[in-house]
Amino acid sequence: MCRWLAYTGTPVLLDQLLYKPAHSLIDQSLHSRLGVETTNGDGFGIGWYTQEPEVHTPAIVRDVGPAWNNRTLREIAEHVRSPLCFAHIRASTGTAVQQTNCHPFRHGHWMWMHNGSITGFHGLRRELCMAVDPVLYLAMEGTTDSEAMFFLALTFGLEEDPPGAVARMVGFVEQVGRKHGIEAPMQMTVAVTDGSAVWAFRYASAGVARSLFYSTRVESLRALHPDLEYLQELSDDTRLIVSEPLGDLPGAWNEVPEHCYGVVQGGQGEMHSFTPLAV
Repeated sequence: MCRWLAYTGTPVLLDQLLYKPAHSLIDQSLHSRLGVETTNGDGFGIGWYTQEPEVHTPAIVRDVGPAWNNRTLREIAEHVRSPLCFAHIRASTGTAVQQTNCHPFRHGHWMWMHNGSITGFHGLRRELCMAVDPVLYLAMEGTTDSEAMFFLALTFGLEEDPPGAVARMVGFVEQVGRKHGIEAPMQMTVAVTDGSAVWAFRYASAGVARSLFYSTRVESLRALHPDLEYLQELSDDTRLIVSEPLGDLPGAWNEVPEHCYGVVQGGQGEMHSFTPLAV
């Protein structure tokens, strides 16, 4: 499938997230431990918000090559500092390897990325996409189930109620899938942000959902590891959500329960149960 990370907190160079950790996202692009595929080389993307208060839309850079040897990504990572960013490495589930199919996806000030798949998407695609608001439909560029999910969530009220919109999106996908004889259409971990809060969802219609973890609060990690200098440089509101841990630091990572979503804003995190909603 794919691997991704979402970061919010102390502004950091992207290099600190993408390359420096022992099991960084770049390492995961070649040596994923928890993904369906060991290698995730069908493109990558990064999206970040600046520290300028007047700039509300995120910057997006995506490419179809593997992340592990992309010189442009390395250059950007060593020079861009951000307080909130998304990064994604892709393993295609059948749709074309092209730039418009790489995550994260952006609409206005919103970003979205996904790991997983809609089972039988090729046969469901027309019906799912026809449910997208006609104005939003014009902004769709790619052919993935992930982008269709994003624009369905926007159609179902993402800007007003992110958890409810994602629940309605999943409920609609399951309704359409089951109408076509697919009993377990949805497999997903999703991250979505408006530049202020980050929401992360873990859900599968059946079976075990894809892996997802969140970082322990920084003040707790300082107490556990007072000798680690880099923890002193991070503000208490710094949090990470990842497909798989970036390292093996004891006490640093917590698994997101299945059929749950979390929201992080201003360093405060909340966990809630997640149930699809009928449309």
